[in-house]
Amino acid sequence: MRDSPYFGLLYVLVPFSLVSVGGGPAIFAPLQHQSVDIWHWVSAREFVDLFAIARTAPGPGAMLTTLIGWKVAGWSGAIVATLALFAPASFMTYAVARVYDRYRGRAWHTALEEGLAPVAVGLILSGAVSVLHLSGDRPLAWAAALGAGAALAFLPKLHPFIILFTGAAIFVAAFFLGLK
Repeated sequence: MRDSPYFGLLYVLVPFSLVSVGGGPAIFAPLQHQSVDIWHWVSAREFVDLFAIARTAPGPGAMLTTLIGWKVAGWSGAIVATLALFAPASFMTYAVARVYDRYRGRAWHTALEEGLAPVAVGLILSGAVSVLHLSGDRPLAWAAALGAGAALAFLPKLHPFIILFTGAAIFVAAFFLGLK
């Protein structure tokens, strides 16, 4: 049973589902570690490619897990990976939400909400750094990531496609100029 690709997907993704505070990007760093370094489902290059596809395709960014499941076991692996990531968190969210609203406004409730926000931000940042490391640690990639982050921090209403196309133009220009 432990040799089954489905067992591996469930073993890795169900716990991630339950701790993905901040959404899908919060698990990108540990997902990369598990799928590349531990289970060897994909190479570092394949992970970056699948990450890029998941981020540009419509739908949640956590669809990266669906693509990894597909690489592991085809369509059935994609279905198992998707359900393993989304079903446990959905059930837990439903159960917690039924109780959580009863205590809104209490001190512990407010403290919990305020305490989880920086944890979510830290998990998302660790995922971004992990993907940057996998992409080769090139200075241009780091500069583009920091520039995109700054643009979104200071201009939150800026359409993401503007940042996406600006980044693409920078990398195309760098390619033709022979810069790395």
